[in-house]
Amino acid sequence: MELTTVMIMTPMQDIQFPDVKALNGAVALSHLGIISAEGADAASFLHGQLSQDVTGQLTSQARLAAFCSAKGRMLASFVVVKPQTDTFWLVTDAQVLPAALKRLSMFVMRAKARLSDAAVALSAVGLMGSTAREWLGDAALAEPWQANPHAPSGGQVVRLPDVLEVPRWLWIGPVDAAQALLQALPALPLTTWQWLDVMSGVVRIEPATVEQFVPQMVNYELVGGVHFQKGCYPGQEVVARSQYRGTLKRRTFLLHGTEPIQAGQEVFSAADPGQPAGMVANAAAMPTPDGQPGTAFSALVELKWQALDTGWHLGSAEGPALALGAMPYEVPLGTSND
Repeated sequence: MELTTVMIMTPMQDIQFPDVKALNGAVALSHLGIISAEGADAASFLHGQLSQDVTGQLTSQARLAAFCSAKGRMLASFVVVKPQTDTFWLVTDAQVLPAALKRLSMFVMRAKARLSDAAVALSAVGLMGSTAREWLGDAALAEPWQANPHAPSGGQVVRLPDVLEVPRWLWIGPVDAAQALLQALPALPLTTWQWLDVMSGVVRIEPATVEQFVPQMVNYELVGGVHFQKGCYPGQEVVARSQYRGTLKRRTFLLHGTEPIQAGQEVFSAADPGQPAGMVANAAAMPTPDGQPGTAFSALVELKWQALDTGWHLGSAEGPALALGAMPYEVPLGTSND
């Protein structure tokens, strides 16, 4: 599938972004895993562990959530899906899943909740474009974070935020149904989907960034990942203090470059080259016009917001130059409520 390109001007050079409106199809999201939580107390248990209001979640909703340490640092990020009463699916990074599942399981105690790795039973597939919309039919929801069953395949569908005006959906369902779905639609490269995830501005915690960020550092309250009225959960006091006392001076922004970028790499500011100005949360190669990985890269980078007016470099003050891109939502800066 060929893509056209549009020009994005940066201080470094001209970087060609693909025109993703031409993309259609499906891709197996092998980099994601799914934790299943079942039982009469599953909702109340998760409500007490995550930054999101789980007890109030409907089956027609999907919600972002942070799973934090007692210090308010994110151990994992979840897309929480509720396919039926007393059942939840927590979609997360596949490599982060084992440690997150183990830690969550430590707190179940007497709660009537069963936690398990659902990899044997469930698969996650990414869908985008007009072909996917047609395949989904009535399940092709219009509003971000809506959820609905897809009866023909036996799966659940979550509407993801658009990226560059292209609709995207997350399908979760039986492994055999996932294989049939992938055969029914044109194939999309996983690297292209991962770049779109970066461009969406929604951070996924990876192994290199476990315990690195308070939720607000990666804009989680801006994208609906923190509920400030829900009550206690691990790290809640730190998260609330960061929100209401203006103690947080870091935010996440899109940066682009022409050298490979990886999660966990440090970023340096020209204004203060002696110490890191931030850390890469997620990164991916921009697709070329044929949809394959190219030689330009995009990253979601947590930065000291005071450094926004200066230049950035990857890995060291003399490292490859990075250029600031446009976030898909407004990121407030200031000394209060930050």
